[in-house]
Amino acid sequence: MAAATALRIGVVGGSIAGCAAAVAGSRAGADVTVYERSGAELQDRGFGIVIPPPLHRELVASGYLDARMETAPVATRVWLTREPGGRSTRELARQSSPVTPCNWGLLWRSLRASAAASAGAGAGAVRYLRGEPVTSVGEGPDGRALVTTARGSEPYDIVVGADGHASRTRQLLAPGLAPEPAGYLVWRGAIPLSALADHPRELELLRGAWVTLGFPGGHGIFYLIPGAGDRLLAYAIYGRPPAYPDADADPGPYVRELAREHFPAAWAEIVGHGTHRTTACHPVADVQVPRAARAPLLLAGDAAGVSRPHTASGAVKALQDALCLERVLRDEPTVGAALERYADERTAAGAHLVELGRRMGRAQVEETPDWAAMGQEEVDVWFRGVLAGTRHYLYEQPGAGVTA
Repeated sequence: MAAATALRIGVVGGSIAGCAAAVAGSRAGADVTVYERSGAELQDRGFGIVIPPPLHRELVASGYLDARMETAPVATRVWLTREPGGRSTRELARQSSPVTPCNWGLLWRSLRASAAASAGAGAGAVRYLRGEPVTSVGEGPDGRALVTTARGSEPYDIVVGADGHASRTRQLLAPGLAPEPAGYLVWRGAIPLSALADHPRELELLRGAWVTLGFPGGHGIFYLIPGAGDRLLAYAIYGRPPAYPDADADPGPYVRELAREHFPAAWAEIVGHGTHRTTACHPVADVQVPRAARAPLLLAGDAAGVSRPHTASGAVKALQDALCLERVLRDEPTVGAALERYADERTAAGAHLVELGRRMGRAQVEETPDWAAMGQEEVDVWFRGVLAGTRHYLYEQPGAGVTA
């Protein structure tokens, strides 16, 4: 829109959603200030994420991502389980499922660089203030938003809340709304491939596919991602928490024991490998705001909604939020109209993901099938039932089996 060149946008949170929103605002012609509370660089978070290949191509073509950012694309999903009565691996099914795995840190770094370089040629300037926690966001007498830090207050035409799953900005649009626990956990890890030379069969499989390993009461996801000079094996394991959890205890022993009990021997050894680049454990939860924007405030990424990680849509939704923000700022005549259209589109998209994530969680953790009794046809029929007619980039073609 013509008025975009005069807009000032404040972004609360400088992670993936915040950096993507900064690129979006700048490309639409606004001047953007990003407030990141952490004083440290964020790119060292080495966890894996996946995005749809068409979205990756769009982000590269439009300048959000550097074409040189490393990825590890694969086209096939392989379902595995442990052979009944033994410790060997049994393959259940293969499906066409193209994804573009990324390293969280490398993705953030690319977005951060794009935000820093976006000024010029009709784009607005971007300031990225590291170590600058926001103490409050309010509304001034002129209807503009006020962002307050220890240095004082600044007015903005739009404030983007991109402050994550525990968003304080969310409370301004949905007071009291908080993520709803699913009742199970996800354990994440990343292992350098150089440390896993004694598992050539598993690594060869992962060079062309991402793997789902089913077990009673949960499943594990395994895929390759770029690393700093060497690829990494990323995994996420979903299951019930220990019977007597200790909030301060190291989760490693429990998840390694879970893998020993339920995984084929080779995959249990991979999870139990001592050389991890990074690990984390957190409860699975979801939440969705009733409305993702109300002028002058807008929510993006996990601040607007969190779906269960089975949808692999945390970063994806943040990136799609940014593309939507740029589009509505360019197309709509006023800030109010732009934010109304953003709210219509992104609230519906978030609610769709939350519902899909709950169905996936019930099917793959809370009410797992008898994995050992399943084959290609059974997996395809089962997952078509889980999708219930819903389309999602990870599961576009259940039933489209592929050959090894």
